[in-house]
Amino acid sequence: MKINRRKFLGQMGLATAGTLFVPMFLKGFDAIAANSIKNSDRKLIIIQFSGGNDGLNTVVPFRNDIYYQQRPQIAIPKNEVIKLSDEQGFNPVLSPLRKLYDKGELAIINNVGYPNPDRSHFRSMDIWQTGSSADEYLSTGWLGRYLDSIYQKNKQQTAHFALEMDDTLSLTLKGSVKSGFAAQDLNRLKRTVNTPVIQALSEHRTIVSHHAHAHDEQISYLYQTLANTAASSEYLFEKNKLGKTVADYPSNRFGKDLKQVAQLIEAGSDSQIYYVTLGGFDTHANQKNQQERLLENYAEGMNALTEDLKKNNQWENTLIMTFSEFGRRVGENASRGTDHGTANVVFLAGGSLKKAGFVGSEPNLTDLDNGDLKFKIDFRQIYSDILNRWLKVDSKDILKSGFDSLNIF
Repeated sequence: MKINRRKFLGQMGLATAGTLFVPMFLKGFDAIAANSIKNSDRKLIIIQFSGGNDGLNTVVPFRNDIYYQQRPQIAIPKNEVIKLSDEQGFNPVLSPLRKLYDKGELAIINNVGYPNPDRSHFRSMDIWQTGSSADEYLSTGWLGRYLDSIYQKNKQQTAHFALEMDDTLSLTLKGSVKSGFAAQDLNRLKRTVNTPVIQALSEHRTIVSHHAHAHDEQISYLYQTLANTAASSEYLFEKNKLGKTVADYPSNRFGKDLKQVAQLIEAGSDSQIYYVTLGGFDTHANQKNQQERLLENYAEGMNALTEDLKKNNQWENTLIMTFSEFGRRVGENASRGTDHGTANVVFLAGGSLKKAGFVGSEPNLTDLDNGDLKFKIDFRQIYSDILNRWLKVDSKDILKSGFDSLNIF
């Protein structure tokens, strides 16, 4: 009788929070971490604004009268905008990002979206995370397929090569052969690994092995997952202790996640990709205070992260992409908020940009699609450039199609 892996792991009582917490008896598998592939020193950090961030109140078209006519209650006053060009500027809470912009270390990409946009959080996020078209349904993420591609070439790869700072793994980092590793609190993960219940599995592993003939595929998968999780949890815990940060991070969850990322990079972790989420952007009512609080957390966190990366000589080797699954409608609603929209702004930051500042034209508020912005840059153009120019793989193998380059780095 065959049972699926998820049911099998659940019956074993080992599946939790999107990963497995396992004992240290699998020391023989520590070579997985020791012999991990030596990919490029380049790091990629993805920051997801979950909920659909309002791009027009993030990068403000302060010279556009239509913006103020459509948003009489929630528009950012012109005299408060941090002016970056003759037409656009930052929401004032994003002032820490001004240094990156002035130094040519920040690209602001306007009008990013995809054809036939979907306004469902879940579906649009799936599209962004898989790199699919609107009418295509994929079960692997665009970076998960990147993990598959480099594993096929090298045949060695740690589970934590791509690390998500969360208790569950997003679709972005799920491949068909290899996937990333999810762990929000590395100290808690270490404590869980060392609990008596998990340690007891070590003493009874022969019993598990005795029944391997009945479910050999599931047992093999279990032990492979145990091995990968054990090695990665131990490795990340030790690296996290070694990393030293000097910047002042926000005291919230987002700030702590960014601090852990900085510590791991400073300590020389062989994790190449880091994925961090900042949620709460579904601002249908009373948007202004809620969005500005979140954007302020983001800006302060980014300021601290870039400060640490620069002091540790890692800024030139790091690329940070910030996105949200969609923007908001041009007009405000009756609740002083905004409803689900389409095209949005994406940020790329790093020390190796060759095209900084604004990429693409400002949002056109006179040519709308039933009240929504029309996209001009396909988000997969950004993915394609990241894959081709930053991660040094053929994007066509990952995205299954070619896209014009934006020549940002």
